[in-house]
Amino acid sequence: MVTIGIDLGGTNIAAGLVNEEKKLVAKKSVPTLGKRPAEEIIRDMAQLALSLIRENELSEREVSAIGIGCPGTVDPHTGEIIFTPNLPFRRTNVREIFREYTSIPVYCGNDADAAALGEAYAGAAAGCSSAVMITLGTGVGGGVIIDKHIVSGFNGAGGELGHMVIVKDGEPCNCGRRGCWEAYSSATGLIRMTKAAMEKHPESALWKFAPTLGEVNGRTAFDGLRAGDPAAKEVVDEYVSYLATGLTNIINIFQPEVILLGGGVAKEGQFLIDLLLPQIDRERYGKDVAKTQIKPAMLGNDAGIIGAAMLGY
Repeated sequence: MVTIGIDLGGTNIAAGLVNEEKKLVAKKSVPTLGKRPAEEIIRDMAQLALSLIRENELSEREVSAIGIGCPGTVDPHTGEIIFTPNLPFRRTNVREIFREYTSIPVYCGNDADAAALGEAYAGAAAGCSSAVMITLGTGVGGGVIIDKHIVSGFNGAGGELGHMVIVKDGEPCNCGRRGCWEAYSSATGLIRMTKAAMEKHPESALWKFAPTLGEVNGRTAFDGLRAGDPAAKEVVDEYVSYLATGLTNIINIFQPEVILLGGGVAKEGQFLIDLLLPQIDRERYGKDVAKTQIKPAMLGNDAGIIGAAMLGY
């Protein structure tokens, strides 16, 4: 038997076949075209899943489940997407609409949770009893896995780690609060800090890596740091301080076996982790107990597909 995982993104819908060894054996994608009605997007997800079955010469009876990782707040018990910030899902029951296309059981969960689950089953956290995955992209996504199960709260809205406040009355966050970890540790926050440093320091070598402010990205400050630029070092030091604060909070709350870092900023890999560890080691609770490992995630974009396929397990 195989399962199908679907990763619903704002740009693309990616789907894949996952075998019993938790290996992704086939995948394909289509554009999301997110301005359309939700029912049309769900139709495309169903048709994508069915085309995977046909193209791999399977029958629907050979597929045990379809799992869907969705952005936003998802009720895993009912299959309802309660709200997505950038797609037209408002109290939309995906499971019921899927029944118009196939009788294969359908399971739904948050996309960040699904990515964490994928890493727990088949990635950098395989073999661990507990893991937290943090994605450092436009926002800060979080997924908490205990004994291979997602911790999502009684209402499906748990695990939003990016929205713990680390600076009271700090920078505004898209969620409506101020001072959220996401406002400081996302690529968006890093870009904001980099631009501010460049405007303050017109002599900075940062301008060589981004000749205009519009060209600044999540790598710019790190590139400047490696080039020995003092302004870039200030930016990275500040960014690492905020990121380490949030990671230390997570360790102190969950004491997970491993924290995985994914997303665009995490492509800095061990270089970033080596900057984080001294501050985390200073501030973590429980100096005499085994330490949480900080590791890069390893499945990349496939984590969401594999994890979605595991939602029915």
